[in-house]
Amino acid sequence: MSLIAGSYEKYIWGFKLKPHQTPNGLTLLPLFSYPSHQSPITTVAAHGAVAASGGADDTIHLYDLPSASYLGSLHDHSSSITALSFFSLPDLSFPRNLISAAADGSVSIFDADPFVLLKSFRPHKKAINDLSVHTSGRLALTVARDECLAMLNLVRGKRSFCCRLEREASLVKFDVSGEKFFMVVEDKVGVHEAEDAKLISELENPNQKRVLCAVPGENGLLYTGGEDRNITAWDTNSGKVAYCIEDAHSARLKGIVVLTKSNGTVSGDDPYLVASASSDGVVRVWDVRMAVKEKPNPLAEANTKSRLTCLAGSSLKSFKRPEPGSSSVPKEKQDEEMEGS
Repeated sequence: MSLIAGSYEKYIWGFKLKPHQTPNGLTLLPLFSYPSHQSPITTVAAHGAVAASGGADDTIHLYDLPSASYLGSLHDHSSSITALSFFSLPDLSFPRNLISAAADGSVSIFDADPFVLLKSFRPHKKAINDLSVHTSGRLALTVARDECLAMLNLVRGKRSFCCRLEREASLVKFDVSGEKFFMVVEDKVGVHEAEDAKLISELENPNQKRVLCAVPGENGLLYTGGEDRNITAWDTNSGKVAYCIEDAHSARLKGIVVLTKSNGTVSGDDPYLVASASSDGVVRVWDVRMAVKEKPNPLAEANTKSRLTCLAGSSLKSFKRPEPGSSSVPKEKQDEEMEGS
C-alpha cells in the first residue's frame, strides 16, 4: 500500500506502508520527495501502480509507484489543476483513464495507456472545486465556484446536466456502490440519491467546523476531516456518527484515504486502515477498529515538515495492465462517440 502527498512548497511525497519491527508493526517507508512542480501542488490521485499530481503551474505530473520513478507530464490545461481522478476496470490495478478538472471550468479526459488526451470540454463558467467519477466510468459529477452541480457524460465528453445550488459546494463524492453521492457545503454534508439527486439526509459537523476532505468507505461509511482536526466516520444510512478519532492531528486535516490490500474491495482479512494528512506536514495511518472503543494511537507516522495540501493512496497488490483497447466501453465505440460529439 502506498501514499502520495502534495505540498504548498511544490514537493511531492511518496510513502510505502510496510511491516516493521515496531510496537504497532507498521512503518511509512519514504519512496521519494522532490519539488516536482513549479507552483504549489493542489491535488493528487493514485490507482494501482500509478499516481498523478496537479498544481497551480497548470501541469499534471505522473509517477510509477513500484519503481518510485517519474513517468512524465501533461500540459493540456491552461489554468491551475483543481481535481484529479483515475478510473479503472474492477479487476485491473492499472488505470484505464485519468480525468482532470481545472480553475477555468474545464475537464479533460485522458487515456492512461499511454497517457493521451481524448477530450477536453468546459462544463462550468468558473473554477471547478471537485470531481468524482462513477464506478461505471461513464459519468462524473463536478461542483464549481459558479454554484452549480454538473453531471458529465465521459463517453461523449460533454455536460449532460447542470443544477444551480443554493450555496457553493466544495466537495462531491460518489459512494463505493455508485448509488449515492455526497456533497459538502462548509460544515454540512448532503447525502443524495445518485439517480435523481434527491436529498436523503444532511450530516452536520457537531463542532460547526468546515469539512475540508471526505472519502467514502464500505458499508455506508463516510470519513470526513477538516478544521476540527478530527477524523469522523459517519453512518450515512442512519445519518449519525459511527465513531470519531478526536484530535487526530494538531492542525486541520487536508486529506483522508481508506487503504485496502486489494484494489477497490475490502475483505474480512483486510486491516481497517485509514490514512490522514494535516496542514502541518504530518501523515498518519490508523486502525479505525480501535476507534470504536477508545482513541487509538497511529500505527505509523511520517513528518514531511511541509504544508501538505492533499493526500491519495493506492493498493499495490497486483500490477496487471489492461489489454490494448480494454475499457468499460469498447474503445472503438468510445472513439466513435467522441468523434461524433
